[in-house]
Amino acid sequence: MITTQDKKAIVEEYGRGEKDTGSPEVQIALLTKRINSLTEHFKFHVKDFHSRRGLLMLVGKRRRLLDFLMKTDLNKYRELIKKLNIRK
Repeated sequence: MITTQDKKAIVEEYGRGEKDTGSPEVQIALLTKRINSLTEHFKFHVKDFHSRRGLLMLVGKRRRLLDFLMKTDLNKYRELIKKLNIRK
């Protein structure tokens, strides 16, 4: 779960402006935060298959946004995946 303060901090860090919530960088960062929190959730709740489907949908959405960012601005894509530590 993302709190309002967490969301505001992510928007300030990755956004182009103060109220920029629609740019791909911000959306990817928010999705990454949700994915990481759900991953922690599954360490304790192994059989929560309903939430697992939601996690897979979030991962797919993040993948599509990353593909879009890679096509439009390769430098921002590389910077973002390094900053978010998405690729291992």
